Amino acid sequence: MSVLGRVVRSGVGRRRVQTLVIGLTMTMAVTAAVLGGSLLVASSAPFDHAFAREHGAHLSVQFDARRATAARLSASADAPGVAEASGPFATATVTPHTDIEGMDGGIDGIPMTVVGRAEPHSGVDRVALTEGRWAERPGEIVIADGSQPFPSLGRRLTFPALPGGPTLKVVGLARSASLTGDAWVVPGQIAALTPNGRSAGYEMLYRLTTADTAARVAAGRRAVAAAVPAGAVTGAQSWLTVKKAADRETALFVPFLLAFGVLGLVMSVLIVGNVVAGTVVAGLRRIGILKAIGFTPHQVVRAYVGQALVPAAIGTALGVVAGHLATVPVLSETANVYGTGGLAVAPWVDIAVVAGALGLVAVTAWAAAWRAGRLRTVDALAVGRTPSPGRGRRAARVSALLPLPRPVGLGLARPFARPARSAAMGAAVVFGAVAVTFAVGLSSSLAEVMAARAHDAADVTVGVFGPQDSVAPGAESPGAKTQGVKDPSATAPDAAKKTTADPAAITAAIDAQPGTGKYYGIATTQATVSGAAGAISVVAFTGDASWGGYDMVSGRWIEGPGEAVVPTPFLTATDTRVGGTVTLNDHGTAVRVRIVGEVLDTHQQGMEVFTDRATLAAAEPDLQVESHHIAVKAGTDVGAYADRLNAVLRPLGVTAETGRVGNNSGTVAVLNSLTAVLTLMLVAVAGLGVLNGVVLDTRERVRDLGIHKALGMMPRQTVVMVVTSVVMTGLVGGAVGVPLGVALHGWIMPAMGHSAGLNLPESVIAVYRTPELILLALGGLLIAVLGALLPAGWAARTRSAVALRTE
Repeated sequence: MSVLGRVVRSGVGRRRVQTLVIGLTMTMAVTAAVLGGSLLVASSAPFDHAFAREHGAHLSVQFDARRATAARLSASADAPGVAEASGPFATATVTPHTDIEGMDGGIDGIPMTVVGRAEPHSGVDRVALTEGRWAERPGEIVIADGSQPFPSLGRRLTFPALPGGPTLKVVGLARSASLTGDAWVVPGQIAALTPNGRSAGYEMLYRLTTADTAARVAAGRRAVAAAVPAGAVTGAQSWLTVKKAADRETALFVPFLLAFGVLGLVMSVLIVGNVVAGTVVAGLRRIGILKAIGFTPHQVVRAYVGQALVPAAIGTALGVVAGHLATVPVLSETANVYGTGGLAVAPWVDIAVVAGALGLVAVTAWAAAWRAGRLRTVDALAVGRTPSPGRGRRAARVSALLPLPRPVGLGLARPFARPARSAAMGAAVVFGAVAVTFAVGLSSSLAEVMAARAHDAADVTVGVFGPQDSVAPGAESPGAKTQGVKDPSATAPDAAKKTTADPAAITAAIDAQPGTGKYYGIATTQATVSGAAGAISVVAFTGDASWGGYDMVSGRWIEGPGEAVVPTPFLTATDTRVGGTVTLNDHGTAVRVRIVGEVLDTHQQGMEVFTDRATLAAAEPDLQVESHHIAVKAGTDVGAYADRLNAVLRPLGVTAETGRVGNNSGTVAVLNSLTAVLTLMLVAVAGLGVLNGVVLDTRERVRDLGIHKALGMMPRQTVVMVVTSVVMTGLVGGAVGVPLGVALHGWIMPAMGHSAGLNLPESVIAVYRTPELILLALGGLLIAVLGALLPAGWAARTRSAVALRTE
């Protein structure tokens, strides 16, 4: 082994704590980088990746089986502009019924389009199985993941409205990137799913030679329509429509990941640079010795770069492994949220992270060692590990005058002896406090968003079964009716179940029930809006629903007929604003309403109108209330209230459910898990930065420690002195980091909302409370103390004689 190699090996072995800190820091940094980089890749056009991987359909067209034969539709594959086609696949639109344990009568699902397809993995739109297997024989069905209530393998779906009441067993769950169907069966099963025993329609899937704009997709549709008999086309879906809805959901991740990615990167640079630079500075006297025995400045630089790269390389390797272990399950959850197939860590992410991490260490070590290597030998030997003369003495005199125990005074004065090192430790604490503050705020904001999305602050609900999510109460996805495909924005089934009971009898029962506080009713219908394409859901209230969980972004809640509140996407799509008016076309009647408020709502992609029931009286005088939402009086037992109410309601054919319906979201679950993982990593890296600084400081003061111990300082007093030396750093770091974390949260949350096409109310942004902020500021002190405990224990265990002999 060369002399240079011996120096590197000796330095790595001799400075075990710094070697360990560099290795652990690199492990944490690389783990976070692999995780963050993989998620950024997954969040970068996930729909486009899934669409390309599954050979998605640029255009899916539905045909009337009575107007075109299968042979004629097959010939449409030769239409101008069509590059490839699959089909025709026989289709049927059905409404399934399933029995639910503990629920009388089971539950009806939403209408769905069933496609007869024998093979999932060939041709256009290769359907990806997520669970189970493909349907192989009649009596089996594969359900689109998320398209029906309670989808699970083995569940049986019945179709009582069809001749013979066929029953199908769910044997698989699958996803179509193009959203070309809600379920799939073998082709021979379709006849049993149609009233007349014949196919209700056909579906053809096309890939076009050019499909990058809506105009080109429309041209492809016209070419297909020209190749089949007139009137045969009953509906069509462009991949651009599906892409727009998918991108709106995934856009929520990007600002969040960028924030944590930047935090992790900056902190890793800071800590690694601080550790490496501190190691070099602490070895100035050793550098002087190396130069005295003939080492050139270049050899000194190479020696210290090598000492930094050895533990960094080991830490990087461990970080890549840990990154993969942490990333794979998170990517699996991310794939579920994005509605894509399986995701994996991209190889180039590993390469970029490894190269960047080792390059950072090399550059940092080179810069610090180059400066030290250029010192004259006599200067390096003279400086050694001694702070500049006089530095920190004034602080020591002031602390001696304070009525504090001497170990505490000595600790408080110590940061002023090495201000640069103290600043580096403070910066680490600042970033740790920023990460924790941002994480707490993000979690609270997401909880507020989900509560606002649920629109359910009621204690008791009458006439609603199952969870509410992306479909408004009583509303059906417009896409399910017009195209036979579930609205891509919906992530859960239709939540409300219309009742046939007399609404007047229900309200009379509620009014007569002791303990009733306030309540409102909901009726829903479909309408169109002048100036906007497609149908929208109109939610009409009876009674005051302002308390029902509808968070206002701006304006106010409706107070009477002729007024409406709408979500942000509605304002954007119709080019209106609060105070303006829109015209609803409801069953041939024009209903003019004034927009008095903007509400946070994500159902139906935000294309909803909330108004008073009386507003629709002229258009739909017979519109029935479908559900009632009740708040009981203070002190009322909710369970007992619901039992008494059910005794009256069951003869009417409805039931009352206690508790708030809630709204679980895979997106929020993923964000919360990522927040916890990344925050813990950043806090650990911050603690390592403090640990390294305290270790260097303690080793420099080892003779001082020996003198203090010889004069009678007890081990516990030594621990107090070392820990106290970081108290001021922790307090200042927390005091600076918390406002920065609040500011980061105040920037990221609106950006997350805007990326999803939403404005967020103040209740979602202003989630911090004063006691919480104080505790978060003290979190900086906790990070600093935890980082100092290990070297404090080492200092307490050091014997006086050993310390006094150490140079």
